[in-house]
Amino acid sequence: KSFANLPMAFTNELDWPQFSEITGFLNSTIGGWTDSLYLRLRRRNRCNHRDLQNISQNGGSSGNLLYLIKSLARNQLLDNPAIVVYATIGNDVCNGNRDTLAYMTTPKEMFSNVVQALQYLDSHLPNGSHVILTGLVDGRFLWDNLHDRYHPLGQLNRDVTYSQIYSFLDCLQVSPCSGWMTPNETLRNLTSERALQLSNVLKEIARSEKFANFDIFYMDFPLRQTAEEWHKMGGEPWQLIEPVDGFHPSQIAAALGTSITWQKALHEWPQVLGKENPFNDQIEAIFKDQGGH
Repeated sequence: KSFANLPMAFTNELDWPQFSEITGFLNSTIGGWTDSLYLRLRRRNRCNHRDLQNISQNGGSSGNLLYLIKSLARNQLLDNPAIVVYATIGNDVCNGNRDTLAYMTTPKEMFSNVVQALQYLDSHLPNGSHVILTGLVDGRFLWDNLHDRYHPLGQLNRDVTYSQIYSFLDCLQVSPCSGWMTPNETLRNLTSERALQLSNVLKEIARSEKFANFDIFYMDFPLRQTAEEWHKMGGEPWQLIEPVDGFHPSQIAAALGTSITWQKALHEWPQVLGKENPFNDQIEAIFKDQGGH
């Protein structure tokens, strides 16, 4: 029975898209709570019920998103407009190669990859859709807040820190991000410098490129605001990172990030979210709650 859930865990890449920041729909019991763009859109308009797709994967960069994006399911003529959130977070600068800088996406490659993806979306999304481009994260947050803390493997005997885990993964050449998960401060800074360059490419695309079937918006990755919000709630920065891998955002970070994204859209791009449905109560009375999924 201990391994009964393994098939589901592996098919989800050991992630939990059902609890995620954009498409989460189940109540979380894994160290946080669930809040998502989908759940908020569903509350705003019950006609958004079950209208969600999560077509990302671990390591999803602007390059392999060109392949992943083809699994988008939307009928251009018959379906309602979509909201697409395009976020590679750190995957365009993160790799486990020895010469990690040489394998990072360049600004020129980023521009080409993203424009190709947007051209594909333009040929598949219904008219009136919206695309939100999310900037890359500043992953120095990882080392700054975790390096001297004990990893779960070392908490019992107080003998394994995240710094040691990062070095071990790097030694095996299986680090998810050699550029940020390293004691080399110069390398961490160079990785963040490239991430900022790539974010600026996204910002420029949102400013200058035009497409027939959707408008484009840009927002910075909301890690800084998330950390500030969590601090106000009495939390510590290290709690925003998934404890086992020491790399991905935690469940708490995902839920808090939702609120920041929602507020930005509500105040700056209200047309993206659509109007509140005045018939929500009647829809729920007829179809009941159905659990959000």
